[in-house]
Amino acid sequence: MKHVDCYLDFISPYAYLAFEQLPQALQGLSYEMTYRPVLFAGLLKHHGQLGPAEIATKRDWTYRQVSWLAARNGIELAVPAAHPFNPLALLRLAWACARHGAPNRYVVETIFRHVWRGGQAADAPARLADLTATLAPALDPAGDEVKQALRAATEQALAAGVFGVPSFVLDGRVFWGFDALPMLRAQLAGGAEGAALDAAWTAPDGVAVGIKR
Repeated sequence: MKHVDCYLDFISPYAYLAFEQLPQALQGLSYEMTYRPVLFAGLLKHHGQLGPAEIATKRDWTYRQVSWLAARNGIELAVPAAHPFNPLALLRLAWACARHGAPNRYVVETIFRHVWRGGQAADAPARLADLTATLAPALDPAGDEVKQALRAATEQALAAGVFGVPSFVLDGRVFWGFDALPMLRAQLAGGAEGAALDAAWTAPDGVAVGIKR
């Protein structure tokens, strides 16, 4: 059985959409999925990038597109009352609930839906308190062990070549974004789908960088 590492941050609507779509996208295939919450801002800083919500026109486009994608795919979604927000409390809560080395799908689902359903403020103190009580973390979300787990996951993502969320790492390949789910399926399925993906994977080979800014 193949193993997939899913790197995500609850701040990302595309990560939410991909998470909700995964069971359908990979239906009928045998795989093991490990969910690894990471700090998206840490990835952006490492690569010298701005987040989508830090560019005004791109921010507006993002909310339009994810709302359309959600409706098209039958996924419930309501943009939070304020976005972007600081996701650290949610990321640490997920790691505080980790069992066997990573948070399970129930924990990740509960936090994602806290953010992306209902249209409320994701970081409102009262809501965070209720969410924490619901998940009943085994560790203190503000403790050093949890903080280190989040840092380690983010460093692991960077070491694997991850540059954005959601990213799925399988067989040493990084599949980025909601729209990469069919490619992830092809990698898992093999056969003719896998062969077509192998051919596409070599597309960057031999392409020189024409100009740098």
